[in-house]
Amino acid sequence: MAPVLALLWQASQGSAMLWSHLMGSVLPHAFGQTLILMTGVGVLVAFTGTLLAWTVTAYDFRGRRLLEWGLLLPLAVPTYIVAYAYLDLLHPIGPVQDFLRQMLGYSSPRQFRLPDLRSMPGAILLLSLVLFPYVYLPVRAMFTTQAANLLEVSRTLGLSRRAAFWRVAVPSARPAIAVGVSLALMEVLNDIGASEFLGVRSLTISVYTTWVTRSDLPGAAQIALAMLVLVVALVSLERWARRNQRYNINAQRARMMAPLRIRGPRAAGLFALAALPMVFGFVIPAGYLAIEAAERFHSAGLSAQLLREAGNSFMISALATLAVLICGVIIACGERLFPSRPLQIAQRISGLGYAMPGTVLAIGILTVSAGFDRRLDALMQSWFGLSTGLLLIGSGMALGYAYLVRFLGIASGSTEAGLTRFPRSYDHAARSLGRSAAGTVFSLHLPLSRSAIAAGGLLVFVDCMKELSATLLLRPLNFETLATHLYGEAARGTYEEASIAALAIVAVGILPVILLARVGRQGRQRAA
Repeated sequence: MAPVLALLWQASQGSAMLWSHLMGSVLPHAFGQTLILMTGVGVLVAFTGTLLAWTVTAYDFRGRRLLEWGLLLPLAVPTYIVAYAYLDLLHPIGPVQDFLRQMLGYSSPRQFRLPDLRSMPGAILLLSLVLFPYVYLPVRAMFTTQAANLLEVSRTLGLSRRAAFWRVAVPSARPAIAVGVSLALMEVLNDIGASEFLGVRSLTISVYTTWVTRSDLPGAAQIALAMLVLVVALVSLERWARRNQRYNINAQRARMMAPLRIRGPRAAGLFALAALPMVFGFVIPAGYLAIEAAERFHSAGLSAQLLREAGNSFMISALATLAVLICGVIIACGERLFPSRPLQIAQRISGLGYAMPGTVLAIGILTVSAGFDRRLDALMQSWFGLSTGLLLIGSGMALGYAYLVRFLGIASGSTEAGLTRFPRSYDHAARSLGRSAAGTVFSLHLPLSRSAIAAGGLLVFVDCMKELSATLLLRPLNFETLATHLYGEAARGTYEEASIAALAIVAVGILPVILLARVGRQGRQRAA
């Protein structure tokens, strides 16, 4: 709660004149741009993710198994990397437009050029190509466990397969669609690199420019409060969408839906159509990065600076992951051993950071860290005559604190999921045999839930490696990570310099995709 309370306090330091300026000049445009971006992305990811989930669930065709896990691959590519790759690919003098001009007989960009990607439609399209798996994954799980008798009854009542999809399958999957869209929109709200590269002045960009460019921290905090309103609205929407989930069919008592077998040209066409989001969302940008990185490595090798930045990324991510896992295990096991209303509330509060955009969180973290640094420095000077300076901010501990708050919900949630797989009678048996609370945790909870804890740790590590907004604002001086290196090179237009860093981030991001695909395959085997 400390960053949230600090954000409120920092926003209150702004004058009434500043509020009037923001309300009259900054917020309307930024709020409108953000709403347009979120609306467009929300519609596209809902439509694309739901149709793809139905395609790989309701039909059996050659290449279906490839699509089941391949459609998760865009999750491995952060939004700012996709924007970075396509801006270079589709540049007026880039390889795509050069090839098109040669094919059409033109010799200059003045004679022929594609529409500029730096636009609101371009931002909506590129963000949707990366974020549709947030809808595809839960909706596919919903369709997989959906009772076949519902669809069969609708068919006997005269509905075609297409009509059964729209009138039976989609309405029953609305909670999953709403959850996926909410997660995708939170990612849109947290994005800073792609929006800036593509020329969309969202609320996140306004916070960054107000803070860094204009050195106006209270103004940035006030804009961040407007972002919190959107976050609360999204979380409320997700809760509202799940309010009737208890009426869903029990998957353990229902027969699973059998896919319709398709062969021949129709199967090839269906595969090609369903593979397009995977190709444009992962294959093209990742392949382009691999080619550029290989050329860069062949001509200049790995620079010492890039190796140092990779080391910084790994070090801060590993330390933050360790801290997040320790705190997450304490929270989940504490609530398991001593169930009470206060601990349940504390567990929910600990997960709020994941819903907060990195820029919003960074302002609160900076205020808390700066206040601590000032008081510690004054105390050390009065007692020992020594100055500690900016201990938290200058050492990177403030950045680690931001990672802890941002991703604590992942660790506590995954640990809790692992603990729920065995009954509380195990705990009672351990305590009756003389184990203390700590002994129960180390001899029972940790061994039985280690796979869930490891999965949560992997997700946290990868998210720390990819995090840009909080890292950009809270990193110490002369401390660069792979994400901030890529951002700086792309902002300067030197795309080729950042290809190796971008490819390294994508390679790390593939790890949780492999984990998700493996978990999904095991879930389908258990359901069968």
